[in-house]
Amino acid sequence: MQRISWDQYFMAQSHLLALRSTCTRLMVGATIVRDKRIIAGGYNGSVSGSVHCVDEGCYMIDGHCVRTVHAEANALLQCAKFGVPTDGAELYVTHYPCLQCSKQIIQAGIKTVYYAEDYRNHEYAIQLFKEAGVETKKVPLKYLTFEMNGQEKKAFVKELLDKVPAGDAELLKKKADELFNMQ
Repeated sequence: MQRISWDQYFMAQSHLLALRSTCTRLMVGATIVRDKRIIAGGYNGSVSGSVHCVDEGCYMIDGHCVRTVHAEANALLQCAKFGVPTDGAELYVTHYPCLQCSKQIIQAGIKTVYYAEDYRNHEYAIQLFKEAGVETKKVPLKYLTFEMNGQEKKAFVKELLDKVPAGDAELLKKKADELFNMQ
């Protein structure tokens, strides 16, 4: 069995954190790493104790939800709150950082940003990263997927397979069992 790479491991952690997001528009997770050790994580969500997008919808101003604190900022703030240095650390994030987060990442001394998906990659953020010597690398998550509704999908596939004529269903059921552990 081959182990996943460090990049895939930390990116998977960021995707797992994104599942805690309370934003209905985009679920984002971020993991800060130093010396192959996770030092902080964050996801996009409302200020502690405040209402969440999932409860009352996004609070939109100029096309942006202002209700949430971004995942990258939450991870950096976690480090600040607990006195954990970020200088020279690396950041793994599910989506390319916005302009504001890019500036915070630079100010925090993060040396490399790994992101899984492009998302409105701002030209000025790209320029600032370059000027500051912050390396950005696209690292799509390859090995793992996270299902919020996996049980519903499994039930739906079972329902469909039950409707397939018996003679045609054997190979399909075998493949579904391999993919979904249908038993």
